[in-house]
Amino acid sequence: MKDESVVLADFIVVKALENGVSVIGLTRGEETKFHHTEKLDKGEVLIAQFTMHTSAIKVRGKAKIVCRHGTVIAGVGED
Repeated sequence: MKDESVVLADFIVVKALENGVSVIGLTRGEETKFHHTEKLDKGEVLIAQFTMHTSAIKVRGKAKIVCRHGTVIAGVGED
């Protein structure tokens, strides 16, 4: 349980840099499935936590993502 509590305490902050940013929660277990989706408009912020049900979080669109590992800007291609 000790290792599990550290993982479950992890969270990310997603700030939409454009309208229509999707934040999608993916399940744990043998099969990965979508279990929750949020749509954010420009300037909106979502704080998402990893849980017993959420093993991954996918972000679509231009957004700033902050976690304990650093900051990432999603949706900006390296064209």
